[in-house]
Amino acid sequence: MSAGRRTIAFAGGGSGGHLSPGLAIAERMVDAAPGVRPLFLCSTRAIDAQMLGDAGVEFRPVPAEGLSWKPAGLLRFVHGYVRGLRAARRLLRDEGAEHVVSLGGFVTGPVTAAAAALGIPITLVNLDATPGRANRVAARRAQRVISACETPGLPRFAEAIVGMPLRRSALAPAGRAECRGQLGLDPVRPCLLVTGASQGASSINAFMVAFALKHRALLSHWQVLHLAGPKSSPSAAEIDAAYARAGVKALVLPFLNDMGLAWGAAELALSRAGANSVAEAEANGVPTVFVPYPYHRDLHQEANAAPLVKAGAAVLAYDKLDVAVNMRSIGDPLEALLSDGRIRDDMENALRARPQHDAADAIARSILGFAPAGRVSH
Repeated sequence: MSAGRRTIAFAGGGSGGHLSPGLAIAERMVDAAPGVRPLFLCSTRAIDAQMLGDAGVEFRPVPAEGLSWKPAGLLRFVHGYVRGLRAARRLLRDEGAEHVVSLGGFVTGPVTAAAAALGIPITLVNLDATPGRANRVAARRAQRVISACETPGLPRFAEAIVGMPLRRSALAPAGRAECRGQLGLDPVRPCLLVTGASQGASSINAFMVAFALKHRALLSHWQVLHLAGPKSSPSAAEIDAAYARAGVKALVLPFLNDMGLAWGAAELALSRAGANSVAEAEANGVPTVFVPYPYHRDLHQEANAAPLVKAGAAVLAYDKLDVAVNMRSIGDPLEALLSDGRIRDDMENALRARPQHDAADAIARSILGFAPAGRVSH
């Protein structure tokens, strides 16, 4: 525990989609009150250590496991929950946490349970249009529930809608030419950003390999910035080789911490539809083909992109987990946008017309007691 400093604990992890909004709120907290000490209670996954270490914030892994209904997985979950609860109680007590900000994911279960037992106030920041199981449980323990977006299936879930908190590093630091130059790309040639978020997306990677080989002529006028994921399949090297065979100029990276450069460089994007990715595309004004995560039975990422699609600012496509089928379901809208600058211009204008505000600052000041969280949602 750091004497004389206010410790605010952030509970969440397992993916960049949970951690990035927390880092954004922590940034603004330190700006507003330099005596605040953000402390992240995260998962034991490597992505958490990488992201939080790169951000220079304190973090402590909590030995929790995601829920599985298979017998072996359920046993691991229960064992992890008990260990995580014990670790969270000790950490919150020893580190002197005065408030817990719950960000979602399996780590939040034991951490919010420990906080409730210790009498530590909890603010749940819901990040998805469809609140997950962990958030629905955490909401029952929280003193306050706020949401980055509307939750149509649970219209009274949150007391306020605040917008998605975005890190400054997720916002373009300069114009397209300069961002491309900083990445080693051609400053003049238009850039397609391909991203499956922090973990990558194997099906999108495989699709892009086939798409590049089929559409060599179309992509000859473009360059591709492809964020393949730290454990990508095909591998980053295989994806890079495919672009080379197709004669397509490309930069393939497993991960890029400074997403603002990636969005700043892009004229068009192909992305998963996680809430954080949708918000980053919107804030940076990048026309995007959003492909919801296909393994959710309810395809709930579709709801994240729906407001932009309705506004004519984005396109929705579906991942069928088969390269041949995806060449139509994803390939057709992507081909249309690569071919027609007028459509991209219309989408970009629709994005620029949408209101913008600093949700991370609003949440930070609310938690610190400086201001209300945001507009009431009902």
